Amino acid sequence: MDLPTFSTLLTSGQEVLQAAINLQPRQVDFLRHYQALSRRFAKELARGALEIAILRLEAADKFPFADKLYFTRPALEQASNYELSAYRARRYQGFSRVADLGCSVGGDTLALAAVLPVIGVDRDPLRLRMAQANLAVCDLSEKVNFIQADLTASLPFVPGLKSAYPDPESTSLSLFFDPARRTEERRVFSVKGYQPPLSVIKSWLDRFPALGVKISPGVKLVELAEYDAEVEFISLRGELKESVLWFGPLKTAYRRAVVFSGGVAPGPYILAAEEQAFSLKTLPLSKPQAYLYEPDPAILRAGLVVALGLQLEAAQLDPDIAYLTASTLVRTPFARVWAVADWFPFQLKHLRAYLRERNVGQVVVKKRGSPIEPEALIRDLKLKGDEERVIFLTHLRGRPIVVVCCGGNPSAPGTRKGEIIPTR
Repeated sequence: MDLPTFSTLLTSGQEVLQAAINLQPRQVDFLRHYQALSRRFAKELARGALEIAILRLEAADKFPFADKLYFTRPALEQASNYELSAYRARRYQGFSRVADLGCSVGGDTLALAAVLPVIGVDRDPLRLRMAQANLAVCDLSEKVNFIQADLTASLPFVPGLKSAYPDPESTSLSLFFDPARRTEERRVFSVKGYQPPLSVIKSWLDRFPALGVKISPGVKLVELAEYDAEVEFISLRGELKESVLWFGPLKTAYRRAVVFSGGVAPGPYILAAEEQAFSLKTLPLSKPQAYLYEPDPAILRAGLVVALGLQLEAAQLDPDIAYLTASTLVRTPFARVWAVADWFPFQLKHLRAYLRERNVGQVVVKKRGSPIEPEALIRDLKLKGDEERVIFLTHLRGRPIVVVCCGGNPSAPGTRKGEIIPTR
């Protein structure tokens, strides 16, 4: 979609947009719906309206008000879930304003504008126009000024700039930077490949030390060694979603894991290490005890397994494996917990016989440190029966073992198999 087509959709093209929305379209049916719409409306308008209608449906998992917003597909794919954006935005409380650098269609701008005034900056005129429309439908237009600029050149803040807030050089101006982490073909994981690359912030920090940067959660930590920043990893319903670097007065820890668990008590739940020395601590080693903990991926990426183990008074099975074990259940949002039924050295015949004796016909296989593929193991076990088990293939002090689990603690009401048990 180009800018003139989108501008028409916002004005005289609302009829075709509503017609597309009424179809409740999915991408798989694009051609059929496009052919139907293009019989009634101009082809470019029909295509643009259909794209927006499809993306609004797809955006429902990310935005509670997706049915009012405008997207391009690349912009939606890179956008954060709104609850994560709202969580991040709260860190900017106390500043007079924030510049949302690489604001795209305004997904983060919406959350930031609910907290403080925003300057939205992007080089793409279509995305900027969509951002303006998105802020307008959410009644936040008065909180945001937009600037079209290329961030690879320099920050577009100069004294007297009419489209920005007054006194943009003030230290009360904070920055949020969301570089493009996708090309047309694939995701970009190296910070050197971002557009613009992460190194561009080095010229910003002296003037604007309060800076947050959204980066890929799969980033190689060695690439961040030269930056004096807090590294935060955030997961949502058990899936690692993003990472953020926090600089200057926005930095509050060395590493931080944030878990949004969903459900009745969604979080956020936060576990942080204040300084780098935390990485020198270790946990005792132990054979599997009554409970096995599988840490949340945000804990794993933040390197906070030991910190979690100390909180749970748990041990590790192996110094290189992230499973934790304990004799008593401690409820935590930072790990899934499983009741251990048995464990023994891994041997296929032994495991098959063990499960058959207990009428186990279905297994879920999880692994850490094992070369065995779960699908191959399930096929080789050739099980029949009505019972279910969860099997962990892992190491105990370097030797392969299997841990057989039945699910959560049967003596704790409401604890289900692998449940995330929320407490603050």
